[in-house]
Amino acid sequence: MGEFDIILIIKMIVIGLVQGFTEPIPVSSSGHVMIASEILGLGEQGFTFAILTNTASLFAILYVYRKDIARLAGNSILYLKTRNSRYKSDFRFVFFIVIGTIPAGVLGVLLSDYLAESVSMTTIAMMLFITGIALWLIRNLKGHKGESDITIKDAFIVGLGQAVALLPGISRSGATIISAVAVGMKQDTALRFSFMLYIPVSLGGVVLGFTDFLNEPAKADLAIPYVAAFIATLLMTYFAMKWFMGIMKNGKLVYFTYYCFIVGALLLIFF
Repeated sequence: MGEFDIILIIKMIVIGLVQGFTEPIPVSSSGHVMIASEILGLGEQGFTFAILTNTASLFAILYVYRKDIARLAGNSILYLKTRNSRYKSDFRFVFFIVIGTIPAGVLGVLLSDYLAESVSMTTIAMMLFITGIALWLIRNLKGHKGESDITIKDAFIVGLGQAVALLPGISRSGATIISAVAVGMKQDTALRFSFMLYIPVSLGGVVLGFTDFLNEPAKADLAIPYVAAFIATLLMTYFAMKWFMGIMKNGKLVYFTYYCFIVGALLLIFF
């Protein structure tokens, strides 16, 4: 393996670490991957690489929430079979996840060509400022709604937040958590609902992009860098998710306001 290949692998690992760290937190993973790629001189990574790293993040989040997923799926099936009220709360939660998935699913299909276009660093900076302002506005909201208190209206509003996050530079976790806290959810409920919404949308993206991944002409030549990036993304997403859960538990979302403002300002100054 040549020196160039080793450097490429290192760069891909760095991109994977950036994707993994920023996927769970409200700062736009796609925007940060673009920034890191620009700094490292890699240019746009393309759709295939995005599918690869997003799949790695998905696997990590599925693992973090594996017990919740198993409980929700099992109890929803039991409710449909028995109509026993003890399982109704979990069934309703799954139903609301479906409702919340609809806006992003519909807009993702309708705007797929537009969403594939590259964006400027100025656009990413502006989106970070918007995210920072939104996080600042909800910084003191604690919420009172648990899983059993969510309504169809709440689910749809959070789903609209996820749809807004289809815009390049807008954080998906940020948009959904902000929307969830704004409609009165407790922060731990907002976090769980946000990432339960992430799972079907991410799965849909992986399924729709799988053919493109298989048809990628350069994937054989990039197999080792891609595998390295996948592993880096997988591990970093897991640790970042656990860290972010602690941040949410302590109600410290406001820290990300400062981060968004600082990075947005640096982008405007240096790019």
